[in-house]
Amino acid sequence: MSMQHRGTSTRAVRRAAAVVVAAVLISSCSSDDPAQAKEWQRQYCTKLGSWQDAKRATTASVADADASDGQNVQSPEFDNAESAGQAVIDASKRLDREGLEHGGNRILDDTVNAVGGDIGAEGRAVSYCDSSGFETLVSSTG
Repeated sequence: MSMQHRGTSTRAVRRAAAVVVAAVLISSCSSDDPAQAKEWQRQYCTKLGSWQDAKRATTASVADADASDGQNVQSPEFDNAESAGQAVIDASKRLDREGLEHGGNRILDDTVNAVGGDIGAEGRAVSYCDSSGFETLVSSTG
């Protein structure tokens, strides 16, 4: 075995070991505290409900603008919906990192897709809140 090949193998082993150590550290960071897990779920569902409210306000604002002079001015409601969408995505990242998903659904994927307009994904996100006990914080879709 050449010296260069041996150095490459050693680096590859070190990288693999670092990945394993990082994976163990990350997996051990998940919360074993049920109260903390419930709080993260409550925060997510609150933010999901806020995003839904902001989205509805944007839809109403667009309808009002269409009924008036038809100018294409970006409303404050649009900015609110955009920032509420980012907040719920951020909250879903926490749930994803902590492994607080139900039934194999990827809450992060569903949330990103819901904010992007996928009504089915929004329904799955709402269902997550229902099964977590926070159904009153979100609106059912349909």
